Amino acid sequence: MSEPNRKGEISDSASRRPDYYEFTYDMFIASVDGEESEISRFSDTIDSAIADGVYAYEVPRLEAQRTEVKAQRPDGLRLNLLNFSSYNYLGYAHHPEVIAAAKAALDEYGLGACSSPVQAGTLGLHTILEKRLADFIGTPNLGVSLFSSGYAVNTGTISAIMKRGHHIVIDKSSHMSIVEGAQLARSKLHFFEHNDADSLNSVLTEIGAGAERIMVCTEGVFSADGDFGALDKILPVAKSHGAHVLVDEAHSFLLCGSHGRGVADMMGVLDQVDYLVVTFSKALGGVGGALIARCDVTRYVNWYARCRMFSAAIDPAVTAGVTRGLELGMGEAGDAARERLRKNAALLRSLLKGRVKIGDSESWIVPVIFGSESLIVPLSDWLQRHGMDGSVMSFPAVPMNEARVRLFVTSEHSEDQIRRCASIVLRAAEQFGFLLDTAIAT
Repeated sequence: MSEPNRKGEISDSASRRPDYYEFTYDMFIASVDGEESEISRFSDTIDSAIADGVYAYEVPRLEAQRTEVKAQRPDGLRLNLLNFSSYNYLGYAHHPEVIAAAKAALDEYGLGACSSPVQAGTLGLHTILEKRLADFIGTPNLGVSLFSSGYAVNTGTISAIMKRGHHIVIDKSSHMSIVEGAQLARSKLHFFEHNDADSLNSVLTEIGAGAERIMVCTEGVFSADGDFGALDKILPVAKSHGAHVLVDEAHSFLLCGSHGRGVADMMGVLDQVDYLVVTFSKALGGVGGALIARCDVTRYVNWYARCRMFSAAIDPAVTAGVTRGLELGMGEAGDAARERLRKNAALLRSLLKGRVKIGDSESWIVPVIFGSESLIVPLSDWLQRHGMDGSVMSFPAVPMNEARVRLFVTSEHSEDQIRRCASIVLRAAEQFGFLLDTAIAT
């Protein structure tokens, strides 16, 4: 079988694939001996890939996350890349008004908050952002708890609210931050089949009516598959069993629903969500996140989410920039950007559908499922060398032999950039053997 050489070209060499071609994340998680061999094995694997010039991860970008970006490999090679690996969905990470707000806050407040938000780290900027978020969602008696990372919103919220003996029921495709939050809570952990309300009903029925506290966790848009959460079906089932519901809208907040209120709003169930999780690193182009819930809930989480209590608050520049991004996104400019985003995503899906496997994506995340983990390193290298960057996922983040390149579409991509992206992906599919038979036939 032909395989890419260090320049990303296809070679007719029949030599054995290097070990790093078989790379999967779980290979290096643990070791049964006392010598920390997983650390040295991982380091040796990365060194081998770098030496062969095929390591396409952790490559520094040399400018803002625009739709085209310059990057530099460890060996000094500079690349001009179509950027489909950044979730700067609305372009706010480099929007001039967002940057101006961040600069002004930097001048006034300095570099960091320099304290836990429960102590001296809460700034006037934080309270403004909290109010903007609560007013934007618009349901009564809302509070907001800000976290310095989106991941921490889930781990902190779940582990603060849920205790030993309680039950946490999670969609099988949910983000690791939800799973880890449940593990930290030490509650009884259950899973239901992805987006399957009947499966959820069976799990909740088995738990039974005597359970003291139940939390059901799901998402607005699932980042591995790009499909919408079936919130209009999941929430009624959860509520019928007396469960509270956490919805993570990381990849959907400010991107759909009325003026960007998310999938729960789009499906008419926003008022039934008990714990609404949003992140600032996606559509808002910053870093951090928030829990939006009843005021008494957020007040409790502020104190009992350990990762919040023992972390510094979000820095002033990011807080002000995110606030300005929210103001832009909830207005007419945001509506226009969301319309461009929908059209751009539909165009990319139409160019790829039936030619490569893109699953059930309905959103601005378009997965191209190429299958074998043995292709992760050479395919990533090939794509970069041919002028495109996508986000590669493999087992155990997705099922075995369902490795994929996730393409993050933004409102800022041009039609030409989308068509160039599709062309590169289809060339890669032909080169690496994951072009669908129907496409080959045509």
